[in-house]
Amino acid sequence: MTSLPTILVIDDEVRSLETLERILNDDFDVKTASNIEVGRSILENEWVQVVLCDQRMPDMSGVDFLKEVRQQWPDVIRMIISGYTDAEDIIDSINGAGIYQYITKPWQPENLILTLQNAVRLFQLQRENELLAIELKASPQQVEIDLNKKRALLREQHQYSDGIVRSPDSIMNEVCDKLLQVAPFDVSVLITGESGTGKELAARALHYNSLRWDKPIVVENCGALPDELLESELFGYKRGAFTGAVEDRIGLFERADCGTVFLDEIGEVSPAFQVKLLRVLQEGEVRPLGSGRTRKVNVRIIAATNKNLEAEVRAGRFREDLYYRLATVTISMPPLRNRRNDIPVLANAILEGAIKHLGKQVEGFSDEAIACMQHYHWPGNVRELQNEIQHMLVIGKEKRLGADLLSARVLHAAPAEQQADTLMVAELDGTLKDRIEILEARVIREVLIRHRWNKSRAAKELGLSRVGLRNKLERYGLEKVEQIHQYDQEEDVAEGIL
Repeated sequence: MTSLPTILVIDDEVRSLETLERILNDDFDVKTASNIEVGRSILENEWVQVVLCDQRMPDMSGVDFLKEVRQQWPDVIRMIISGYTDAEDIIDSINGAGIYQYITKPWQPENLILTLQNAVRLFQLQRENELLAIELKASPQQVEIDLNKKRALLREQHQYSDGIVRSPDSIMNEVCDKLLQVAPFDVSVLITGESGTGKELAARALHYNSLRWDKPIVVENCGALPDELLESELFGYKRGAFTGAVEDRIGLFERADCGTVFLDEIGEVSPAFQVKLLRVLQEGEVRPLGSGRTRKVNVRIIAATNKNLEAEVRAGRFREDLYYRLATVTISMPPLRNRRNDIPVLANAILEGAIKHLGKQVEGFSDEAIACMQHYHWPGNVRELQNEIQHMLVIGKEKRLGADLLSARVLHAAPAEQQADTLMVAELDGTLKDRIEILEARVIREVLIRHRWNKSRAAKELGLSRVGLRNKLERYGLEKVEQIHQYDQEEDVAEGIL
């Protein structure tokens, strides 16, 4: 029988300590301490993997104790639980005690258990990493073999299938065909598209299908750093080049020598830095900050932007010569609203990844949830879809994720068929009354979805009688007339009316 991981819970409130022990006891071997001294003794005598300590303790603060734990038992994962959200406490705990999570009261049992399970997994991974490091020191040949296996695996994920999830009839097929066609040629590529459309994934597909696939690919977000920091990141620096430069640092261009450099958000760089970047692309050499010597580099440049660089060139905000250096080939990534057929495949792939990451099992989405996702316009594209699915997975309580878990903004987007029905009822004459009816139909639909089509509860929230709601459903075509009486009877039984 596998032993349970050991958790140490420290809290001076006896009732809180008993509650935590009762909730965690099924999943962990729980050790409890009502003061710091007892907790310290347990750490000295037990193999503890995670410490969960209350912040406000009578003898010393939880953060101060976890600083001590960090010094004496650095492998132990440290967590703070507190009813207070003092920003100074949080910053101090992160910087000083190196905590894994700062949990605020009141906490949800399911979330707390999941967080502790992830902490235990982190502890195990740290131990495995230490053992592997010791093993690898003794076998450098094995390091090279493992490295080559990882490279081959990465290439396999992007080669042929290119790693971009889509449906068989996707408009992305043309884009992906172009990626695979361009990849073997050693030319610069500019990838355009809105934020969240998968430009970095396209860049990796280009790299792993190129002749440089077995060399590094490095990524830099040019819009996230000011010029000086961006220059030091890309070109490197010598010790003493600026305050805080206590040692030499190799820049990303040198780290990627013979490989690929992906410059994301290239449209955000300043005109001054554009000049420095152009010189590197023209001469094929970089000069680290504080150094008088240049160094040759051989890299392929892939750049990405959500701006119209041609318009930026015409406006004088982006250098024309740099633009033509970057855009030997231009590939445009379509927004998710133009890829509605891809959404079911994408959503399930994202859900599969979220299940592995969060450790929570579900069976998938309801058909209604998929339909709602397909009819939303997704201004944040795939990144917004990913966040929405993670939100659904975290708050969902059923085995299948239903439409009621979707955010209100997604539910507000009425499906095209229902919009058509609504517009047909309104007769498209554009009066105020007709427009209000369109809005009313959308609100009713959203409330019904949130209540899982329970018309009794929906009518109560909307301030309507059941007959009144039924009439509106028939009027707006939100439910087939022949289904209404059957559903109502089922609800009446559930509500105890029949």
